[in-house]
Amino acid sequence: MNKNLWLLAAAQGLFLTNNVVFIAINGLVGLALAPLGWMATLPVMGYVVGGALSTGLVAKTQSRWGRKVSFQLGLLVALVSALLCAWAVMHTQFWLLVASTVLAGYYSANGQLYRFAAAELAAPAFREKAVSLVMAGGLIGAVLGPNLASRTQDALAVPFAGAYLSLALVALLSMGLMAVLRFPPVPPKVVGASGGRPLGEIMRQPAFIVAAAGAALGYGVMNLLMAATPLAMQVCGYAFKDAALVLEWHVIGMFAPGFFTGHLIKRFGTLPIMGVGVLLNGACIAVALSGVDLHQFLIALFLLGVGWNFLFTGSTTLAMTAYRPEEKDRAQAAINFCVFATMAFTAFASGALVTTQGWQWLNLGSLLPVALTGAALLWLASVRRRAPRPAA
Repeated sequence: MNKNLWLLAAAQGLFLTNNVVFIAINGLVGLALAPLGWMATLPVMGYVVGGALSTGLVAKTQSRWGRKVSFQLGLLVALVSALLCAWAVMHTQFWLLVASTVLAGYYSANGQLYRFAAAELAAPAFREKAVSLVMAGGLIGAVLGPNLASRTQDALAVPFAGAYLSLALVALLSMGLMAVLRFPPVPPKVVGASGGRPLGEIMRQPAFIVAAAGAALGYGVMNLLMAATPLAMQVCGYAFKDAALVLEWHVIGMFAPGFFTGHLIKRFGTLPIMGVGVLLNGACIAVALSGVDLHQFLIALFLLGVGWNFLFTGSTTLAMTAYRPEEKDRAQAAINFCVFATMAFTAFASGALVTTQGWQWLNLGSLLPVALTGAALLWLASVRRRAPRPAA
């Protein structure tokens, strides 16, 4: 456990603070400013669309300048986009708000690589635990994010403008942390050296396919239900502080297991832990379908968070077995693109479904990606069982 891992875990926590505040308020601000109700979650969708569009650019900056410079560029964009969001809210500019969240997606595309960077700060035998530890840093966001959104929503005359301004301060704090963090140096480019296998060949591996599917579908289900929760709770008559409480416990569920998920993967294997994540997603949907009392929202979202943690940590660990060091930037960018593309679709679908079909149908629709994830895990387990064992 070195100092750099702890600093990266803190950066992960501040990254999640930004994400949680965005999730808590973007849909509500969008509902207040959007020309039509079904457009309410377009600011949420803009954030993940921006992430998807930025994955290739982020891969190039990481490859050329290294982790630290790329991460600092992402934080600079986070600062600028938060200020633009505040301006858009104060001047009731819905489309500027959407554009600002698209810009913020560049920060998200960088922040999604913190977990991969964690593996580079630890010995190979410790990488599962390093990834898990840095993801546990999201607990900072679990506590800070909802409380920051709740306490700053009325800090200025225009509702939620203060919340966006507070994210500018979070970005500045993150830049200070990143300034003292040390990453391994970027290896010099050797003329004529192999850049590794073509991306298409890497992506055709069963382990890569299932890692990408587990990360994307796990994130998609989580985003589908999480983004819609503040809207669904508002329709049910709950105050914003109740939605903030539910989101707080959801994010605790997402990142508290990080202190032991790595140990579980080491002991039981990657696929069994991902399978438990699928089962927890199913349990979340069952609780959500059982009613709309506050405790049902809270328990469902908590289970959703734990299920996401098992799936996402497992997917990250599985992905690292599918590429070589010289292939990491392209392979990680491809996985993150799958994640962001799925999140973009689910961010839009969550607003459209919850405002037109309701909370129940939204949860029923979530059963399909959960089932697909489970099928992918069973397929990879079958492939591995049929694979010839190496000679003794």
